[in-house]
Amino acid sequence: MKWVWTSSRRGLLRQAGMLSAAVSGLAGASSSALAGAARWVGSQKSVYRELGVRPLINAAGTYTALSASLLPPPVVRAMEEAARFHAPIPELQAAVGKRIAALTGAEYALVTSGAAAALLQATAACVAGKDPEKIRRIPDITGLKSEVIVQKAHRVAYEHAIRNVGVRMVEVETRAQLEQAISERTAMMFFLNFADPKGQVKRREFVEIARRAGIPTLLDAAADVPPQGRLQEYVRMGFDLVVFSGGKGLRGPQCSGLLLGRRELVEAAYLNGSPHADSVGRGCKVGKEEIVGLWKAVEYYMQKDHRAEWREWESRIAYIAAQVASIPGVKTETFVPEIANEVPHLRISWTEDRIPMKNAQAADLLRKGEPRIEVRPSDGKLPNLEIGVWMLAPGEHKLVAAAVRQLLLQQSRKG
Repeated sequence: MKWVWTSSRRGLLRQAGMLSAAVSGLAGASSSALAGAARWVGSQKSVYRELGVRPLINAAGTYTALSASLLPPPVVRAMEEAARFHAPIPELQAAVGKRIAALTGAEYALVTSGAAAALLQATAACVAGKDPEKIRRIPDITGLKSEVIVQKAHRVAYEHAIRNVGVRMVEVETRAQLEQAISERTAMMFFLNFADPKGQVKRREFVEIARRAGIPTLLDAAADVPPQGRLQEYVRMGFDLVVFSGGKGLRGPQCSGLLLGRRELVEAAYLNGSPHADSVGRGCKVGKEEIVGLWKAVEYYMQKDHRAEWREWESRIAYIAAQVASIPGVKTETFVPEIANEVPHLRISWTEDRIPMKNAQAADLLRKGEPRIEVRPSDGKLPNLEIGVWMLAPGEHKLVAAAVRQLLLQQSRKG
């Protein structure tokens, strides 16, 4: 399916009519559905079109390469206001750190330039602390604590940010191996939150071992809200430092991250980053707009009605599923990923004798369509699509439903 857009007034009206027909009588539908169509008609005058970049409908999720989430209006307003005035960054970080700490129950908080920057600065804090000479030396950490213990099942590409400090990752699998690996060289123990089911040593046990040995712990929970309670859960559990992405489920600025935990370590993490010139994290600059924006995003997130939001996601899934359910060979199911992106998703699968198409082809055709639609990454060799509805703007689920239905019908006729 391909909708061709024009920028004339008559063309816009005609396009709105085309969209209405495509989504089963959109003109008589809810205001949110109309908003979804109008948003895509209006997008033709956006800065993206001026740049020759096609915007997309995000039916995938909070993936960095897809620009993660959209900012709620209160966050946009706060960032716009912050952009109108100068402010001293040290004072701003301290004030926002106190506000976010109060909201989450942590001793202290720091806004960083993304979750990876938080990993970098947290590791530097565990290696160099607040010592100016040690901070200046990183990544030359000769004579300093230089090892980070991690379970083999918790190895991840994002740990490159940790290794940038100059540390060596010490891999373990069992509790016995973990306890044996602890030495005078151990700077930190790292835990990848979404890998908890895969590792032999679970969260509470991991914290208990570290606490007994006097080793600080760092938990990477970048994509692990919702649910809301996780913002408090892991600090209460005893992790010394906890990292969240600011631009995923929290819906703050994409280039922001959140470091929560023990005040002394979080303050040290700040000293190991911008605006301090001779630090390993100097390149991880976070601006006044992002600092204020993430504070307002956390505040907004803590106050919102999460049950109502969940019901809205389920209603979007039900609508899309209903639009494709009558197609021969097609079935649908709702699933919730474990830990990361823990929200309802829709899986649409089909029999290849009816619809001779794989996931990779289907995803590519939706990507090339107009409007451009990105679906959740999945096994490209399977006959299915996985759709995330939580990053869709109001009404966009009807555009997704129309596009997927049309695609399946077109491909089924080829079979």
